[in-house]
Amino acid sequence: MTESTPAAGHQVSVPVPAAAGGGPISHAIFRLARLHRMYAGQLLRRIGLHPGQELVMMHLWELGPQRQTDLVRLLDSDAATMTRTIQRLEQAGFVRRRPSPTDRRASLVEPTTASHALRREVEQSWSQLEELVAAGLTPDERTEALHTLERLEQNLLQAADPVE
Repeated sequence: MTESTPAAGHQVSVPVPAAAGGGPISHAIFRLARLHRMYAGQLLRRIGLHPGQELVMMHLWELGPQRQTDLVRLLDSDAATMTRTIQRLEQAGFVRRRPSPTDRRASLVEPTTASHALRREVEQSWSQLEELVAAGLTPDERTEALHTLERLEQNLLQAADPVE
């Protein structure tokens, strides 16, 4: 099997193995996420970032200095990945760490002045990515797509919630 049941004339980017036949929506999400990350990576590389780093910066720009543990929670990440991300952003000059004034064990991660010039470029990259993803969709179709994606996300969040 090389395709699930795409609309006539539409090709899939990755062949659909027969074993995935029972999960056409899941396989479509896999393909979409893969392509989305690839295009995001291309756009972000132009401004010196890797996918995921822009999300850290967005939170720092919006919320101000944050403990690394708070960034882990906000981005639903793990500590090791966040440590590497912060180190790379620090090496690039976009964030700095400073001791927390209220907790000696913690440090705060804050955006640097240099990162503020990056903000406009990140916003433009996200707008470009949005246009690539939603090209040809009417405003109503964009709204419906967003609602459908949010519902799928809620389904997974509910499934992950332990039943008490």
